[in-house]
Amino acid sequence: MPQGDKSAYTNRQKRKAEHIEEGYEKRGVSSREAARRAWATVNKEEGGGKKSGSGRGKKSTKSSSRKGGRKGGKAAASRSKSSRSAAARKGAATRRRNKSNSTRKRATAGRSRKSTRSRSRKSTSTRSRKRTSR
Repeated sequence: MPQGDKSAYTNRQKRKAEHIEEGYEKRGVSSREAARRAWATVNKEEGGGKKSGSGRGKKSTKSSSRKGGRKGGKAAASRSKSSRSAAARKGAATRRRNKSNSTRKRATAGRSRKSTRSRSRKSTSTRSRKRTSR
């Protein structure tokens, strides 16, 4: 079987790839790239062709389709590549910053709790002493 041969795929899988390809083309992706992405999605969701072999009968997932539907759409397609790239860089920087802040908070959290407990105990004991001395 030559590379790229689709004879091992079921009619349902072929239809699915066709629909996915159309969706990508509507968003402005070239037809060749749309076809490549469509078959990659079918392979990921269903584990390749199902007509013969031991892979037959495995459950399929729809995670890739859900992800594409959420990410895609007219708003994303109308934005320029540079603006999407800038947004991705900004998001990565934010995640990096938040990650470093959360690890710093966790490291100091134990120390601050202990110090506030000891302070509160001291302050209550001195208050009670002052009350009794009056």
